Amino acid sequence: MKLIKHILVVVIVMLATNVALAQVTFQAKVSKKKLGVNERLRVDFEMNKDGDNFNPPSFNGFTVVGGPNQSVSNSWINGVRTYKKTYSYFLAPKERGTFTLGQATIEIEGEIYKTTPVKIEITAAIDKPKNPNDPNYVASNNIHLVAEVSNVTPYLNEAITVVYKLYVAPTTGVDSWREIDVPRYDDFWSQSIDTKGQRVQNGTFNGEDYRFLVLRKTVLYPQRTGKLNIEPLSLNVSVQVPTNRRDIFGSRLMTRVNRTVSAGNRTINVKPLPEKGKPADFSGAVGDFSFKVTTSKTELDATESLQAKVEVSGKGNLKLFNLPKITLPSSLEVYEPEHQENVSTTTRGMQGSISDSYTIVPQYKGKYPLPSISFSYFDLKTESYKRLSSDEIIINVLDGPVNTASEASNTSNGIVKQRVETNSNQFAFIKTKTDFKPIQKEYFFKTKLFWSLLLGPFLAIPLAILVRRKKATRDADVVGNKIRRADKLARKYLKGAKKQLGKKEAFYEALEKALHNYLKAKLHIETSELSKDRIQSLLLERGVETNVVNDFIAIFENCELARYTPITNVTMQADYDKAAKTISLIDKQAG
Repeated sequence: MKLIKHILVVVIVMLATNVALAQVTFQAKVSKKKLGVNERLRVDFEMNKDGDNFNPPSFNGFTVVGGPNQSVSNSWINGVRTYKKTYSYFLAPKERGTFTLGQATIEIEGEIYKTTPVKIEITAAIDKPKNPNDPNYVASNNIHLVAEVSNVTPYLNEAITVVYKLYVAPTTGVDSWREIDVPRYDDFWSQSIDTKGQRVQNGTFNGEDYRFLVLRKTVLYPQRTGKLNIEPLSLNVSVQVPTNRRDIFGSRLMTRVNRTVSAGNRTINVKPLPEKGKPADFSGAVGDFSFKVTTSKTELDATESLQAKVEVSGKGNLKLFNLPKITLPSSLEVYEPEHQENVSTTTRGMQGSISDSYTIVPQYKGKYPLPSISFSYFDLKTESYKRLSSDEIIINVLDGPVNTASEASNTSNGIVKQRVETNSNQFAFIKTKTDFKPIQKEYFFKTKLFWSLLLGPFLAIPLAILVRRKKATRDADVVGNKIRRADKLARKYLKGAKKQLGKKEAFYEALEKALHNYLKAKLHIETSELSKDRIQSLLLERGVETNVVNDFIAIFENCELARYTPITNVTMQADYDKAAKTISLIDKQAG
């Protein structure tokens, strides 16, 4: 009897085990039930038997960013077969709140099975979303774009360098990248350094081993003081990141994702140059310089030419200041200087030399001094102003005509005295004979003046009628009157700009207003339409030559640049002359 009971127990257990093994399971599993709005949610729909006609829920409140990914697991343990099939989805929350993942369905062996709904709570964004199964999250942790600034507290016009480095973790690969937003450096003079041929280097980021590549190097010279913003560089990068799947050899499989990375905004605090000790003739030079004035010869004959060269060399903002001008005696004919630049830009800033070469032609015999001139700059090493002066140079004109107004009577010291000429006929102004004539009486009646005054009013009547008709026609010409008023206003502002020479802000403001009013009159457009591209296209359509249009646009750019750049009186005079000349050319060429 006991044996029969034992057999029955064994049979019941075996039947229960077979029923359990034969039972179908189909369920939904989530990576987490509470997550931030900037995190990702993984949902797995698992079943222990193969089925057909799988239908996922609608995923209301989420965006599907990945999936469905299908995986199958089939194993034997102690003679028992274990089967699992999974459909995986990756979801991004659309907003905060509580959402329900609905039921998924599948057909297994002719029966329909459904999952249990799952509630998910979405909170505010967290500082650092974590989802190691999400390739985008893996990429965000393994790739970084960094902007390294050499100096965050420079002086005005002191060079700083911004180096952009792309750091990539050793387990991550980069296929390609594309710049989608490039910094403009509005408050800086900028120069890009060639980075072609750069190789991948090993380094560390946040204390971990990384590989990095230098993408960009830019030298900046701040043009105004205070807190300045360096805009970010943004890239779209194609990244290869590892997954949890492995190939038949056990190596992890890689997947490709596109990732947008940004270097972030950087702020620097630009210090003004000290006012204490600033020379009156300081033109904005900052760096370490040398200064000299040389001539191609010191002895020559009249009407021959020589070159006088004013040169500054060294390291600093060589392209951002003006050289001092030489002053010469009026007896020497001097031509406009030829400006030359031999400047290279590296990560340490600009270095080289700039010079002005003057062609000088003496007209008379004598000795002429080229006075000493000086050049001042701000030395970054000592943080103080320095002044360099040239030596006086004597130009000895050996042969040529003598200046009748002033002959060099003392050649040893170059002192010029007035020469007195004697004349044997110096008393010729005394008259010894007369040529008196009798006075003839003249009458006004019937003279030319009489007839002119008598007939003039009658002759003026037709002229007055003609003038009046022309005036009426002109008054009716609304467009023409608008053009004439604008031309008059432009001349007024040009005249005003000339009065402001020496006052940078007032001069360039008046000059810019004059150009705007001239364009309004010439092109019949309003100020709101005045973009550089539109100005260029309209002038070219009117038949204005390309070089004249480019000169006109360049004057506008000079007006904008003058707000941030030291400007001398010579430059302002040159801009005024160029504006007057360009307006004249446009009037002649425009249809």
